[in-house]
Amino acid sequence: MYRFARWTIWISLILLCLPLAAQDAPTNPLDEPLPKLNIAGQLGIGDAGGEKVTLTGSFTIEKGSRRGFLTITAQIEPEWHIYSITQPDGATQRTRLEPAKSADYKLLGPFQPDIAPKIKKYPYWKVPVEEHEGQVKWTAPIEIAAGVKPESLTIQVKASGQVCKDNCQDFGSDVSAALAGYSESSASAGEYQPPSGDAQLALKGHLEPAAAAPGSKARLVITAIPNEGWHVYPYSPQDPNQVGVNKPTLIHLNPLTPGWTRSPVVESTTPKGGHHEEPVSWTIELSIPGDSPAGESVVSGAIGLQTCNPGRCLPPYAVRFRAALPVKAKAEEGRIPLEFIPVDSADKSATIKGYNDVAKLAAEHPAPTGKVNFATLLPMIGFGLLGGLILNLMPCVLPVIGLKVLSFIQQGGQSRGSIFALNVWFALGLLSVFVALATLAAFGSLIPQLGQNLSWGQQFTFTSFKVAMVVVVFAFALSFLGVWEVPIPGFAQSQASGKLQQQEGPAGAFFKGIFTTLLATPCSGPYLGLVFGYTLAQPPLATYLIFTSVGLGMAAPYLLIGAFPGLVRWLPKPGEWMETFKQVMGFVLLGTVVYLFATISADYFIPTLALVIGVWFACWLIGRVPIYEDTGKQLRQWAIGIAAAAVTGWLAFTYLGPVKHLYEWQPYTPEAIAKLQTEGKTVMVDFTADWCLTCQANFRLAINTHRVKEVVEKNQVVPLLADWTDKNDTIKQKLADLNSNSIPVLAIYPAGKPGEVIILRDALLERQVIRALEEAGPSQPAAAATAMVENPTGG
Repeated sequence: MYRFARWTIWISLILLCLPLAAQDAPTNPLDEPLPKLNIAGQLGIGDAGGEKVTLTGSFTIEKGSRRGFLTITAQIEPEWHIYSITQPDGATQRTRLEPAKSADYKLLGPFQPDIAPKIKKYPYWKVPVEEHEGQVKWTAPIEIAAGVKPESLTIQVKASGQVCKDNCQDFGSDVSAALAGYSESSASAGEYQPPSGDAQLALKGHLEPAAAAPGSKARLVITAIPNEGWHVYPYSPQDPNQVGVNKPTLIHLNPLTPGWTRSPVVESTTPKGGHHEEPVSWTIELSIPGDSPAGESVVSGAIGLQTCNPGRCLPPYAVRFRAALPVKAKAEEGRIPLEFIPVDSADKSATIKGYNDVAKLAAEHPAPTGKVNFATLLPMIGFGLLGGLILNLMPCVLPVIGLKVLSFIQQGGQSRGSIFALNVWFALGLLSVFVALATLAAFGSLIPQLGQNLSWGQQFTFTSFKVAMVVVVFAFALSFLGVWEVPIPGFAQSQASGKLQQQEGPAGAFFKGIFTTLLATPCSGPYLGLVFGYTLAQPPLATYLIFTSVGLGMAAPYLLIGAFPGLVRWLPKPGEWMETFKQVMGFVLLGTVVYLFATISADYFIPTLALVIGVWFACWLIGRVPIYEDTGKQLRQWAIGIAAAAVTGWLAFTYLGPVKHLYEWQPYTPEAIAKLQTEGKTVMVDFTADWCLTCQANFRLAINTHRVKEVVEKNQVVPLLADWTDKNDTIKQKLADLNSNSIPVLAIYPAGKPGEVIILRDALLERQVIRALEEAGPSQPAAAATAMVENPTGG
């Protein structure tokens, strides 16, 4: 019976590893309905969601200025929802807003919603889903061109996306936005006097500085100046008194630009007698990510307050505010006045109609307070411990857990103190990763290379991290399969080296804990979405406590076995089967490599594959020298292997990865050449293909260079790209006309000389391309080009 129990546990562990192959399958363990495909909508037949979501648009312009705000409003049918404009890839279709290009106006920054989407986690999608219900308004700063009358301007915006309930329907609409009115000029903006029957005070507000630099901070300041004999109540993150009077001042910020973070509200003075009779300011500090692009971002929200005198209180009052903060390479001193916008209590479609709506938003989207609320934190710590424990059963973790089980078996003959110490080292390695992730979650925006605080698993949004994980997991898979050996006691040993290293050392246990946790981060088990979402509005201390609780939950089984080594007896006894199991785990890790490859952008797939081959070769080289050889031989072989892998990786990502075009290319067609020559343009055509290595080398080293760019821009040359990656008879015929039946070919057509063409074949040097462009000469005015075509001799 005892032997049967042991093998039952062991077989169960193996079976738990099997879900890895189906990790990304659209499973639905919660029996929630998967969105149904709307075939009619996809084919453009019948209703495509237009009746479920209504889109309207308008814009306002500041008096005496050409600047303003463009707003697109989506009114969604009850029980239906659409998706945010920031919906991550890998799940549903995000909403897209694409203004038509026009010389009459330009967008100064991105669209931003007036209300944060609801974040939901479904088991059949890898990324969270961001849903809008009811109504959402997106606003972007705009500037109209000089001489354009706002009254006669119509801005066209193409809106598209999906609207879902039990099924999903595509929607698409061309929204026409007309002038809705003028806002106050900058000279009078920044100050607001509510009607005396609504509030007895004046409001002032501004953003500073006048322009912020990436990686810097800005401040939102709102000041209340009570009228004589009146007072206003101090700020509170939420309304603790849902009924009655003495309403606190509430400040709700609409969602900021992705990556931006905000501080808690700081009140300028201490209230006397529970209220402010003197002017009081509230300040919110905004942190701009280091990678924030140039442009303007809308900072908007609403303030709710109540004014009272010793005898009576006016009803609670609300007013909206907004301004656009420019982000430039260098910060500029100054202030940007806020535009205060009265709310309309009679507008049933408005998100904010009064104080109660501000209170509701403040409760649903809590602002950071800078203080730890232990009443809410303690339950979250409990959920974190439970979520971390369950994380051990996630498919990301199971391959390495199997190897940890092997180490448990190896520890069976050691002293109780040694077993406990090794498991503590494993737990410390595991916890070190959680501490590092907590640091990135709390202070990631201070790191210029990141520019934002990172949530759980968000490091997998960085291609470099995913490529690194592919390399590490693949290298360890090769180690488990015996190609090479990791020189860390107890981590992965062949039968030969196992005789020299029977015991797992502290370094091996610590590193194994790190490796196990890194593999766990793509997975999100039960409760983790709840606890990590809780940290978004919490101070750093709460973030560290939450992440540590998850780490302790994940480490609990190992600490338990370390404290009670007798539990190891329930596992099978050591034997030759351990080597076989370790190799099986190697193939499971290769399955993890396949999963990690699926997360990498297609542009980096081939370079990463080439790098993996280089790592394979490096591991093979290292494995040629057994681990029991002298240190000198091992170091020499390691140096050769690492150098080989590094060179392979550099070549792969230099010549096989995506390349950034330094100047704009247009697609090639024979008609395009004829048209451009008629217009007097000098034309450069690059005949290339993805499968042509010489073509790719020419483009990177001789054509797409800064020196060539200078000549192209100086001579106003128009570059065309003739992509022969797939069969194209038009390109093949053009090559035949140029007396070529292969590529690479670079053809340069001088302006005004339709019968002439300069042809460069095979491998090129940068100086050859520059010399040919100089020989072709610059583009010419269309009239001059036409004259030369009609009279090429000039007579």
